[in-house]
Amino acid sequence: MNGNSPNKFYKQIKKATDKTFTIGLWIITSLILLLIFALLIYILSKGIPKISFQFLIGLPSEIDAGGGIGPFLINSFYVLIISLLISLPIGIGSGVYLSEYAPQNKFTEFIRTCVESLASVPSIVIGLFGYVLFVDLFNIGLTIIGAGITLSLLNLPVITRVTEEAIQAVHNDLREASYALGATKSQTILKIVIPAALNGIISGISLAACRAFGESALILLVGGTGTSGDMWDWNFLSQGGTLPVYLWYVQSEALVEDASEIADKASALLVLITLILSLSIRLPLWIRDFRFHDKFK
Repeated sequence: MNGNSPNKFYKQIKKATDKTFTIGLWIITSLILLLIFALLIYILSKGIPKISFQFLIGLPSEIDAGGGIGPFLINSFYVLIISLLISLPIGIGSGVYLSEYAPQNKFTEFIRTCVESLASVPSIVIGLFGYVLFVDLFNIGLTIIGAGITLSLLNLPVITRVTEEAIQAVHNDLREASYALGATKSQTILKIVIPAALNGIISGISLAACRAFGESALILLVGGTGTSGDMWDWNFLSQGGTLPVYLWYVQSEALVEDASEIADKASALLVLITLILSLSIRLPLWIRDFRFHDKFK
């Protein structure tokens, strides 16, 4: 009896500590989520009711009140699409290679270390590299194409690392079952491994796309603070100022009377588009999972 009493006492302490720790984590998580939702509601409520269609398609004004953000909004999507067209095939392909084909040696580990290091590099450092490459070396100035390519360099390490980890998380039983049915390695990767890892890959793409859409320091250095002045200008060599850059400009240097109102509307629109972008990227997966569960009920 005496020997069992200390063990029972320690178990009770351990159980109480575990319960207290769990409750504490729930409280901290709830407070963080509450703070995030409060910030989102505050930003959206200040700007969304004031947004009009003319504001979305109108040209910005340097002096007169009532200007729009049309060219900057178009440039934001234009630069993002260019960066994703470059970074997605290279990043996903690199992740597949590192996970499935690369030999396990020191050189491969060195590559992984480099990728992880690049993923943590501040965006302004990559922006400085893009400035030296496109503005100083190639002498093409501040352009949309320069901003898009440089932004793809920011996305590449994230997409590569997330893709590799998502593919490595796929259980080997799936691969062995595919090989047992006579599938080749490439068929197994394309039809079994990648679909099984798609949730993780899409999460990485969503993270990279939303981060790239809200990027300002890199665009400021490589794309500039302005646009060509036309609403639908698809020239790669035009200035590549985006919505986050324009938001910074309005808050710091703009002379228009309604600068604070423009900043409220632009920041609310930026948050709203980021949320929609994240949801739209994940939507096909949700539809696929819903159909799968509905099929096998």
